[in-house]
Amino acid sequence: MPMRPLRYSIHLTLDGCCDHSAIPADEELHRHAVENLRQADALLFGRVTYELMESAFRAPAGAAAGSHAVDPFARTIDAARKYVVSDSLDVVDWNAELVRGELGPLVRRLKQQPGKGLFVGGVKLPLALAELGLIDEYEFIVHPRLAGHGPSVFAGLSKHVDLRLVSRLEFGSGAVAMRYVPK
Repeated sequence: MPMRPLRYSIHLTLDGCCDHSAIPADEELHRHAVENLRQADALLFGRVTYELMESAFRAPAGAAAGSHAVDPFARTIDAARKYVVSDSLDVVDWNAELVRGELGPLVRRLKQQPGKGLFVGGVKLPLALAELGLIDEYEFIVHPRLAGHGPSVFAGLSKHVDLRLVSRLEFGSGAVAMRYVPK
């Protein structure tokens, strides 16, 4: 039985910053993100990304959807099944399950479950997953902006990961989404 793929996507500035506050988002980019999320049965987050997404997109109890551009994204991520990899959290909710243990075997078990795929975001957890060779697809959405600060992805990676470009998509904002698979 084929394993469900683990896909990674991250927004970056031209100088490699992945600080969400330095990167503009628009309706077209949110639609793309919704399409990405719909290719997965579950999301895999580390603590920081889980807490960031929950604070930004968890629907308040009894809230009705408005007309804001992020609503489809917010509704999609709010409803998604989530696995949170953390040794520092004691409990999670928001349709989430706290998972602990050795990362490699844990993620391999999740990938062996039937379904469309898993989706991961963030910085630290994807670095660990790349080290283990567990990411099946990488998407870098590069924005035409220089931030001059902020975290970067895959800093400290111990070995090269050679990738092959499989698709490229340009957005009206000038951002470009490039998808790669490991060679």
